Amino acid sequence: MAKTGVFIEIGDGRVKETNFGVLTAARGASGNNEVYAFIMNADGNAVKDDLSAYGASKVITITSSGDIGASPDVQAAAIGAAAKEYGVDALLGLFSATGRDMFARVAAMMDEPMVSDCIAVDIDGKSGVKSHFSGKTFATIKLDCNVMLATIRPNAIEPAQAPVDAEVISYSAPPGDAGKVKVIEVKKGGAEKLDLTEAPVIITGGRAIKASENYRMLEECAAVIGAAVGASRAAVDAGYAPHSMQVGQTGKTVSPKLYIACGVSGAVQHFAGMKTSKVIVGINTDKDAPIFAKCDYGIVGDIFEVVPALTEALK
Repeated sequence: MAKTGVFIEIGDGRVKETNFGVLTAARGASGNNEVYAFIMNADGNAVKDDLSAYGASKVITITSSGDIGASPDVQAAAIGAAAKEYGVDALLGLFSATGRDMFARVAAMMDEPMVSDCIAVDIDGKSGVKSHFSGKTFATIKLDCNVMLATIRPNAIEPAQAPVDAEVISYSAPPGDAGKVKVIEVKKGGAEKLDLTEAPVIITGGRAIKASENYRMLEECAAVIGAAVGASRAAVDAGYAPHSMQVGQTGKTVSPKLYIACGVSGAVQHFAGMKTSKVIVGINTDKDAPIFAKCDYGIVGDIFEVVPALTEALK
């Protein structure tokens, strides 16, 4: 039985749901691993029930005399110190903007290798599975390490509950070096939109969307089903959507439960960013579009007719 630590991301005082898949992976193939949930800037008692429902037997609230609330270097040092203090065999987290930044720093500070953007992990074998060559193949990366460090693609692993009694523990990390990064101010985006990498459902518009204002059609559908709205590179290059909405090899990698591609041709570069979606629906006027060879369900039709009809049916 291994000890597995999980760095838990919290937003607006709540545990992000994509953490639950990581907690599921942390329990290992046997489901018997002891799971330590590491949290910062949050009340451990407030999130204990959510974390224990997915197998976290220890909820470690990390504090530090340094500026742990803002400095990424202090946060990374605190996480690394906690991992050492509790003797975890592996430390997992989300392949998110926070996770990518955090784990790279932790790996450097601990002098350990890491594997990122995994779609599966083997704690006992100290390995992770990654998508390679635009999703055409998968590679198993084995780490020669004392502590396995890995980030997991959001929604790549189906969360499964395994309730346990959890203990909340407060851990004060030694003050970390703030490094050369000085955080002057933190600003949140004005729009409270669902993050593409976190979304369980995504509806994406391609070049066929024709204009930026036509994304309102997709937003109306997304509002009905609790989805995030994405864009293909062709739509972004045409100026219809910002790069922050782009899904694909040069955009964001997503793994939702449902992916609806509207007017997306299905080029390999786009497919690389959403290949691990559980169910893919393609809507396109061209019956020979590559997307139809890659989707679970296909609709040959005009998105300006199909999407409004779909929205009404879903209502």
